[in-house]
Amino acid sequence: MSDPHLIRTPADLRAVIGEPKPTIAAKLFDHVDAHASDFIAHSPLLLLATADADGRLDVSPKGDAPGFVEVTGGGRTLLLPDRPGNKLIYGFENILRNPRVGMIFVVPGVTETLRVNGTAEITRDPGLLERMSARGMKALLVTRITVEECFFHCGKAFLRSSLWDASSWPEGYRAPLARQISARLAGNDSLEQAIDEGLAESYRERL
Repeated sequence: MSDPHLIRTPADLRAVIGEPKPTIAAKLFDHVDAHASDFIAHSPLLLLATADADGRLDVSPKGDAPGFVEVTGGGRTLLLPDRPGNKLIYGFENILRNPRVGMIFVVPGVTETLRVNGTAEITRDPGLLERMSARGMKALLVTRITVEECFFHCGKAFLRSSLWDASSWPEGYRAPLARQISARLAGNDSLEQAIDEGLAESYRERL
């Protein structure tokens, strides 16, 4: 059944959303300026979006100590270290097929975020891996991002969601990851517990 209210054109969108204020253009940069660099230096978490050659998307969180992403080249380049993970490498495979990436940097307690778009490549340069070490371990790989667009995003989404308001957090909630995997494998409580213990050990020993 066709949706008679479907948005089909940019004009349809503008009829609902309206036009941005003229001052909005002033917040768009083609590099990471000093203000954006300061935000990245305080950020312990980013979300990295990649797409394959057919446009199928993946978004992956990347986190470490604040400032784990290095700004270099006069704000034209970002260096993102890779740490041990689940080894699915969806994002890396996407970058090999389609280098365009998007990132959102987050600082805890700050409602605004920083968005950076550009193109990426993956390196195993020994000097970079060593330089971007953490917890006594070299980086596995480094993603080098050439910045094309950089801008701060207003905090309305974080304010509406009350993300930083601890009183709104669900008490005692945990992601049911072990339960989901156990059910997929037709397992029982023992398997769920074993998966949970394996995750806990991984979090303790293999960050």
